[in-house]
Amino acid sequence: MLVLRYTQKLLKDMKVAPVEVEDISSFFSWHVNIMQLRKKHILFVHDASRLCILLDGIRSGQADKLVEKFRIELKEYLLQEGFKKQLINQYLLEAGEITISRTNNKSVLGTMNEITLYNSAAQSDFSLLERNKWLNTIIYKPIDYKEPINVFRESLNSYYS
Repeated sequence: MLVLRYTQKLLKDMKVAPVEVEDISSFFSWHVNIMQLRKKHILFVHDASRLCILLDGIRSGQADKLVEKFRIELKEYLLQEGFKKQLINQYLLEAGEITISRTNNKSVLGTMNEITLYNSAAQSDFSLLERNKWLNTIIYKPIDYKEPINVFRESLNSYYS
């Protein structure tokens, strides 16, 4: 099971009721929030690696569309970063059903705030792919000052080896 942990603001915007989830690996957990650039974006941050994915084109109340777009964009982004298609498919297959829950990790929420600050200071002419690639090369303390893309790659390779 893959858990998307929505902030209170996003729960209200998407009009969904969260489900309480017990004992899920941080490998299958993502925190999600709304972020304003020039328009509304949805920010996903992987709990274990701090890998982030930004999505746009989602309106209020489109929770099902958000979940489906996340799966597609995550796969596309990881392929662009040179991940093996087999590993990506294995991760998404094992993740299985997606459950919506509440946030539960202040450290991840802190990283989300940092990402929001970096985004507000960044050039506005980035495409979403360029922005995602740039954000995933910024180092963060909770992952021992490593780049999120490399931490996610190591996690995926070690989990499925």
